[in-house]
Amino acid sequence: MKNICVFCGSGSGKGGHYTEMAKSLGEELANRNMGLVYGGASIGVMGAVADGCLDAGGKVFGVIPQSIIDLEVGHAGLSQLEVVDTMHDRKARMYDLSDAFFALPGGMGTLDELCEIVTWAQLQYHAKPCYVINYNGFFDALMNHFKYINQQGFLSDAHLELVREFPDFQSALNDFEQL
Repeated sequence: MKNICVFCGSGSGKGGHYTEMAKSLGEELANRNMGLVYGGASIGVMGAVADGCLDAGGKVFGVIPQSIIDLEVGHAGLSQLEVVDTMHDRKARMYDLSDAFFALPGGMGTLDELCEIVTWAQLQYHAKPCYVINYNGFFDALMNHFKYINQQGFLSDAHLELVREFPDFQSALNDFEQL
């Protein structure tokens, strides 16, 4: 079984469409016999992707720091919930459990996770694919900034290509299955 790590928000965003999309991704992972690895929360986009996968009979692995458990937002119904000490430990463990990384809409934590995992790929710590799911153009500005960094000589063409951008998760999953 391949595991997809999903970086996404603990918030729901405006309107219900972000959580609906995330729930559909979770369902699709289960339908494709892929496991979900994510940050372990029960709320927002994070909770929706986990619930979608679980509701469709999939396996969900959550990794969450104790400080977030203390806020009572840990998901109690996961296949496995691993509690770690720090956010750094969380990211390292999520990396260990995953075969690919998907960034969905989210805030600063999502951006941190995406940029760190792409940096690790840039430094050749791993060769796992990194996907940006640019749902409804959510990541347009970020992707344009990555291109600007490239144009200014701070990011090589090869390193820019480490970020695989797709408008929807179905296309990204199809790409991953072709690798």
